[in-house]
Amino acid sequence: MKSPIAAVPPRILLVEDDEAIAEPLSFGLQNEGFCILRAGNGAQALALARDERPDVVLLDVMLPDVDGFTVCRTLRRASTAPILMLTARGQELDRVMGLELGADDYIVKPFSFRELLARIRAILRRRQLDRAESPLPLDRLVVGEIVLDRTARQVWRRGQLIELSPREFGLLGALMERLGQALSRSELLDRAWGEEWIGNPRTLDVHIRWLREKIEDDAAAPAYIETVRGHGYRFVDPTTRGH
Repeated sequence: MKSPIAAVPPRILLVEDDEAIAEPLSFGLQNEGFCILRAGNGAQALALARDERPDVVLLDVMLPDVDGFTVCRTLRRASTAPILMLTARGQELDRVMGLELGADDYIVKPFSFRELLARIRAILRRRQLDRAESPLPLDRLVVGEIVLDRTARQVWRRGQLIELSPREFGLLGALMERLGQALSRSELLDRAWGEEWIGNPRTLDVHIRWLREKIEDDAAAPAYIETVRGHGYRFVDPTTRGH
């Protein structure tokens, strides 16, 4: 059955040097209606990502020139394309490292093609919703020194534009519009990743940390995004404290 995700075939950049893995993956994904771009090393991956602007990147950790973690970090600096890491290294430290460097999801080899396909489709559905998202009741949110404009999809702090990924933008908007209210982890995951998302819930903590690093003076002592232990997160206005 062909993928119903979009009329134009989604472009997937597959970064995998092992032909025994890359060839059947490419064949299977093409049969599902995807356009596949192939890279066998990190340098090729970065060049293709820059020139072809894929919709999703499937990135193997073990590459012949530079490791996938380095490629992931470089890609994330230049692109908002979702990154799904493929690896035989299933240790928690490796998974966390991939997420911290910018990966959206992580799948450990050996994996079933059906699971990979489900994860890709979930990522693409969420991305499509982000792009087609209808305006929410408040198009412009102002809290303290933070300004979020949903129409322009931009965020400023102290008059300076802050670069956010689509998910970071979605998380910040969800938190700001519920100022002072604690949002559960599941609610934030639904808002930023979609209800059908099946990845690692720890991704939320990683994205919250990135968000803090971008909007806070001190990410280790956040003034805007508070952790509500055992529940989730809350956005507060630090300029009103003590009033």
